[in-house]
Amino acid sequence: MADSINPSVGDKASTVSGRSATEQPRLLMRGINKSFGAVRALTNVDFEVYDGEVVGLVGDNGAGKSTLIKTIAGVGPADDGEVFIAGQPAKITSPQVASNLGIETVYQDLALCDNLDVVSNLFLGREHTSAGLLSEIEMERQGLNVLRTLDVKIPSIRATVAALSGGQRQSIAVAKTILRNAKLVLLDEPTAALGVAQTRQVLNLILRLREQGLAVVVISHNLADVFEVVDRVVVMRLGRRVATFDVKSTTAEKVVAAITGAEFGEIMNPATPTNGTEGVQ
Repeated sequence: MADSINPSVGDKASTVSGRSATEQPRLLMRGINKSFGAVRALTNVDFEVYDGEVVGLVGDNGAGKSTLIKTIAGVGPADDGEVFIAGQPAKITSPQVASNLGIETVYQDLALCDNLDVVSNLFLGREHTSAGLLSEIEMERQGLNVLRTLDVKIPSIRATVAALSGGQRQSIAVAKTILRNAKLVLLDEPTAALGVAQTRQVLNLILRLREQGLAVVVISHNLADVFEVVDRVVVMRLGRRVATFDVKSTTAEKVVAAITGAEFGEIMNPATPTNGTEGVQ
C-alpha cells in the first residue's frame, strides 16, 4: 500500500514516517505545474525531502521526473506552485538561485573537463586566488578534505579526470557539490553505464551523503540500486505523483505496478489526481 504523505509547513504535523511533527523538510513543493506549450508536463505535484534522507524519484520515460528535477534545479522554473526551503518560502528562478539556496545537481553527463586534473575540476569556476594567483595548495587541501570525508579513493588529486574510472568520475562530480556547501543534492541516473564495482562505489557515496546529513534525491531506472540506498520512493506517472513508498515496507513489484499504472492486472486511472495520496491500494 502506498503511503499517504503530505507534509506541512508551520504548526501542522508532518506525516512522513520517522519524522517529528515540528521538523521542516529541506525542500517542500506544493501544487507544482509546468507546461511546454499545450503539453502539461507536471500537474499539481507535491514533493518533499528531509535532511539526512535519500528519496528515489522513479517513473517511466515521459513521467515527469526530469522536468521536476529541472524545476528544483532552476533550469526550468515551475509555472506555478509553492516552494519552501527549510520552512521558508522561496522562488527558484535560475540555477544560480538554486545554488544559493544550497541545491546542487549532478547530471548524467557529469559536466567534468577530461583534460583537467581533479583539483581543477573540483574548483572549476570557483577557483581560490591570492594576490591574483591561484591558491593551488589551499585548493588541494580543501579538495583532499572533502574526498576523505566522502571516502573517495583516487590515484592522485592531480590525476587528470580522463584517467579515472566511471565511479571515480561520478564521485568527483558529487564532491564538487559538497565544496559548494550543498544542502540538497540531486543525482540524475548516477549508476547508469557503470560496472558492478563502480556502481557499488557510487551507492556507498550516496549513503555517505546521507550520513553527512544532506538531503539527496536520486533519479534512477534501476530499482535494485534504488532499494539499496533510498528511504522513500516517489513514483511519477504522466506528470503526476501517483504513489509514495517506504522501502522498508514495500517491494519492487509494488513500485513497478505504480510506475506502469497496473496492480494485480488492474489499470489505474491516470486522470485521477492522486498526487501520491492514493496511488497503489
